[in-house]
Amino acid sequence: MYRLDPRYAPAPGAVLAAGWQAVADQLPPGPAIVAVEGPPTADWAAIAARLTADCPAPVRTLDIRTHYAPPADVRCRTMNPADTADPYYCRLAENPLGDLFDQLPHISRPLEEALLLVYGPGASLVAHDVLWYADLPKRYAESAVTAGTGAHLGLPGEHAELKRLFYVDWPMLDRHRDGIADRLDGWLDVQDPGHPVFLDGDGLRACYADLAHRPVRTRPFFNSTPWGGHWGRRELGFNPGARNTALGYELIAPEAGILIGHGPDTQAEVPFQLMCVLHPEQVLGQDVHARFGTSFPIRFDYLDTVGGGNLSVHCHPKEPYMRERFGWAYTQHETYYMTLGSPETRVFLGLREDADLDLFRKEIEEAANDGVPMDPEDHVLTFPAERGRLFMIPAGTPHASGAGNLVLEISATPYLYSLRFYDWLRPDADGNPRQLPYEHGLANLETERRGDAVARDLVQEPRVLRRGDGWHEELLGALDEMFYEVRRHTLDAGAAVDEHTRGRFHVLNVVAGDGIVVETEAGDRHALSYAETLTVPAAVGAYRLVAPGGPAKVVKALVRERNGS
Repeated sequence: MYRLDPRYAPAPGAVLAAGWQAVADQLPPGPAIVAVEGPPTADWAAIAARLTADCPAPVRTLDIRTHYAPPADVRCRTMNPADTADPYYCRLAENPLGDLFDQLPHISRPLEEALLLVYGPGASLVAHDVLWYADLPKRYAESAVTAGTGAHLGLPGEHAELKRLFYVDWPMLDRHRDGIADRLDGWLDVQDPGHPVFLDGDGLRACYADLAHRPVRTRPFFNSTPWGGHWGRRELGFNPGARNTALGYELIAPEAGILIGHGPDTQAEVPFQLMCVLHPEQVLGQDVHARFGTSFPIRFDYLDTVGGGNLSVHCHPKEPYMRERFGWAYTQHETYYMTLGSPETRVFLGLREDADLDLFRKEIEEAANDGVPMDPEDHVLTFPAERGRLFMIPAGTPHASGAGNLVLEISATPYLYSLRFYDWLRPDADGNPRQLPYEHGLANLETERRGDAVARDLVQEPRVLRRGDGWHEELLGALDEMFYEVRRHTLDAGAAVDEHTRGRFHVLNVVAGDGIVVETEAGDRHALSYAETLTVPAAVGAYRLVAPGGPAKVVKALVRERNGS
């Protein structure tokens, strides 16, 4: 059965405390300065008030946000002037949090048994005795901005927008959080404002050290979009009150969280990314770490159009453009695995042999500017979206999933750069035309691979790599220009497959059947049900896939070796 809240027990000795009084009891005796760092989305006034009220010692507070530099200076420092004219994107901010300040406040040490609580984004920059991180997962920030209640880093009280959130706030916050992870004294999960959960810093790092050596599943969630379908809601129980379940976040490392705890009332969600920061070679593998740093480079997510509409026809930035214009070291290659589809539903992929690029641009502009409908099939090929088929989508390739499909997107981690050409004249949730950054799209459009070459290169036939008793493994897709490949294991009931990471992490997803069990050489056993995704860190080494109940199919993605194997 698909689990909405996969959870892992805390490491031995970890301190887990739930509720404001129990959290306040973790504060140190005075005199001491406690810095509480975290994102601007957190309700900092409430956090300070509750810690102050429930702490037995006298507490003086300092809201670090009142010491930010003037808003105009913060904006100037954190966004290139050339990017302000682009309504869609800007280069990833590389600023330290110190750029939010002209000067940090001078603070005096409290006397006797008192505490000084310094709180808010940037609090860790002042001298302190104890450092906590109060966190809300990124999905809360995106939801708040969409609802008009969001807050920006360094700009309290100003209207928030997604462009700045995605490309300025998040990169700055992530870099700072990653840099202090090895000296945190506590992690505070404040998703439930009335019932926070605290995990001590040593316990947090011990949990990561343990999980970096065994299979781990991140907490999934779904977002709604104008084209979204309803499979995730109907089949998995997600978002019963939402419009749809368009985007299923199975494993998107910059946003993914791992649940640590004993049950729903005593669990903390901690970032998957921090595990990669603290244990990069164990999670990624030595070679992958050398190539990608601490960035986990593969993501798994769902595109649910079952009962929904077509996605926009779009492409993703080619690598030089992604690096030079947007600041990512690698780009957004994708694949579509059809978990659900049929010969009657379709995937848009690649240019037709006879595509007229001037006409394509003209029709895109008329649709965007004058609301004139266009038929993408005049320019872009379509293919039957047969269940179990993999479509390769290297950067620059025009593509879209049609209505009626469940796509397992197995892709490079960058995920915020959909350069839309056409979106069926569809309004957004507020009734406004959806953004169409088609100039970016046209600048990246792959025009060399067309017609028969699209079918040959991007719709590959599976190739059997190895066989055993009741199982076989196939290569579904690999391209020289893409750094990862996708394979599939097919297991009969009761079959078992021996696997080995060989120094590179694997990501697994059960695409057919009831599920499997993953057994490691170290003795760990992890059940994996239909539609669930699991990361197998490089440090796991030898492991087995077992189909104990019935036949199963399991997709596996891995980074290719530098020689392409």
